[in-house]
Amino acid sequence: MNYQTAFETYCLAADSNNAIKMSKYMRDLFPFLGIPTPKRRELSKEFLNHTKNDATIDWIFIDECWKKEREFQYLALDYLNVHTKRLTPDDIPRLKKLATTKSWWDTIDCLDRIIGGIALNFPEVNDILLEWSTDDNFWLRRIAIDHQLLRKEKTNTALLEQIIVNNLGQTEFFINKTIGWSLREYSKTSPDWVREFLARYKDKMANLSIREASTYV
Repeated sequence: MNYQTAFETYCLAADSNNAIKMSKYMRDLFPFLGIPTPKRRELSKEFLNHTKNDATIDWIFIDECWKKEREFQYLALDYLNVHTKRLTPDDIPRLKKLATTKSWWDTIDCLDRIIGGIALNFPEVNDILLEWSTDDNFWLRRIAIDHQLLRKEKTNTALLEQIIVNNLGQTEFFINKTIGWSLREYSKTSPDWVREFLARYKDKMANLSIREASTYV
């Protein structure tokens, strides 16, 4: 099954009434086909399984997905998740382009895990994420803050601290929320570290960040 067939399958499953609702949920930022997530995953299962033996990442397919309705961006992200072991630092510029195009929390919160996986396998990517933590584009900063989610004992705490400190004093909701999330998640592994972090930087943190970070400590 080539990706054109997958595209046609999605288009045949379009539901205009549901598309209006889905787009409205996303503040009408993007057009939707109106395919619910369970149905979308069912429709793409065969295609994604067929790609598992591909030798390389098909970036033409991914770029085409980014030109279409929102479900196609989800398809591209599902595809990247299938091929995470094939991703290398050379793919970071392409992933950055995805992150800064049609940006919203739904795609960003998937890209942060994908990019975080590359950074875990190739520590030299940490320098890029540190740069992103001060970028004018707050979605790149969000990826930098959250890219270590679920790493548990493998968390690079020095990097986490520096990236968060680079983003203290912000008024952007999506930054302050994600600071809290990253600390809350790591508190499940090291509550003492998070308590000490809060003690050091509480005066510089937004109330939203403190509230989220303090959930389990």
